[in-house]
Amino acid sequence: MARTPNPDRGGDSTEQRRGRGRGGDGEGRAPRGRGSEAPRAEREESEFVDKLVHINRVAKVVKGGRRFAFAALVVVGDGKGRVGYGSGKAREVPEAIRKATEQAKRNMIKVPLREGRTLHHDVNGHFGAGRVVLRAAPPGTGIIAGGPMRAVFETVGVADVVAKCLGTSNPHNMIKATFAALESLNSPRSIAAKRGKKVGDIIGRRDGAAAAAAVA
Repeated sequence: MARTPNPDRGGDSTEQRRGRGRGGDGEGRAPRGRGSEAPRAEREESEFVDKLVHINRVAKVVKGGRRFAFAALVVVGDGKGRVGYGSGKAREVPEAIRKATEQAKRNMIKVPLREGRTLHHDVNGHFGAGRVVLRAAPPGTGIIAGGPMRAVFETVGVADVVAKCLGTSNPHNMIKATFAALESLNSPRSIAAKRGKKVGDIIGRRDGAAAAAAVA
């Protein structure tokens, strides 16, 4: 014998349940729209490449023992000239990396690249006791740099560069000195705009000077 739902108890009949499962007026079917925000967030996340540069563990001695904390240094870039760095602290390593990644995405800079693979000119940078020298390189050279600087070049999209760090080996100072050098880079377009000339004049003059130096 079929059981009749009691209307006072708020029960649903069989037809109502079937209609709800088929996408009727019930809550079984999600409303149609242009798409959720989750795929868009996933696409934005996929555009960036993040690299973990350094993790430092510190211990605080308390009455019950030691309390450990972690500090992470992360570099984030899109491989097309945008790059940023950030640091985060937390009791757990994943949380510290997440904080550092969010800070790096907020502090991104735009780096002008020559032919999308190397720097436009040689440049020096320093921060604290750290000094770096960055030099443009011909195709096929690759990334010749140390660990922290290599992470910056790989995320920014530089394929050919020669770099040297002088002074401290602190990864934080090396990263900050590298970013100081990248921020001081100038493209031929910006130089031409400042001097009121054409981009061809700037590039032709640079190529002529390079050819003369090679002959000498």
